[in-house]
Amino acid sequence: MTTLDCYTCSQEAEFDDLPPRECVVHDQHWRVAHAVNTAVHGWLVLLPRRHVAAVHDLTDAEASALGVWQVKLSRALRSVTGCHKTYVVQFAEAEGFAHVHFHIVPRMADLRPEHRGPGIFELLRRPEQERVTADRADRMARILRAQLDGHPSAG
Repeated sequence: MTTLDCYTCSQEAEFDDLPPRECVVHDQHWRVAHAVNTAVHGWLVLLPRRHVAAVHDLTDAEASALGVWQVKLSRALRSVTGCHKTYVVQFAEAEGFAHVHFHIVPRMADLRPEHRGPGIFELLRRPEQERVTADRADRMARILRAQLDGHPSAG
């Protein structure tokens, strides 16, 4: 099921034509995209491939794969970016983004204190000149895809 006013569902409807940044890796239940309008290179979003509005609505199969994806993506980001740790966050409250999604954000060691923890969201929806470009996001997607290659569930 998809909904027309949902950004994630609109992207899923175009699955076969998505650029690398919109489909870093996937399996039958989850798709990984690079976040849009972010100043953080490697900010990933883990998305169920069907419309789900709340975590409690995940199927057992989706829930089972969720933790595995979160750890695999965190490990890949650490390997590729050298991040100190990753943040894993889920709200799904913004208009047009009520589809459950998990932010997997590389937290670099030199991240300014005001951007740590929930402050990381100040680096989302940044002015255009501060954002990761589509080309950079596509390059990161290809690097992460290669890093995850060989993992059966990485699609």
